[in-house]
Amino acid sequence: MSRRGTAEQWISRIDDYRAGGERAAAWCERNQVSPRQLYYWMAKLKPAAQQVPPAGESRWLALSVEETPGAGSAPILVRIGTVAVEVRSGFEPAVLADVVRTLKALLC
Repeated sequence: MSRRGTAEQWISRIDDYRAGGERAAAWCERNQVSPRQLYYWMAKLKPAAQQVPPAGESRWLALSVEETPGAGSAPILVRIGTVAVEVRSGFEPAVLADVVRTLKALLC
């Protein structure tokens, strides 16, 4: 078996071990491998096992994204009397028009 094939086989075995929830010694005995082999391959493939899902499977990761204004997307301040309205990229023009009309009616 090629190195890649061996690594893929061990990635699959490690996933099976982790999903099973049993002790390493019991899993190794059931799968006819030594605990030393299991720990060796877990250490060797740690980065690969986290990044490459087994064939036919997908892995989902949680991701949090903070919105930060990009270049050229600084907010615009619209002042009406003593009130300032901050307008950011992606605003709804109809909503802004309604806000401006309402502020003019109240303040002017």
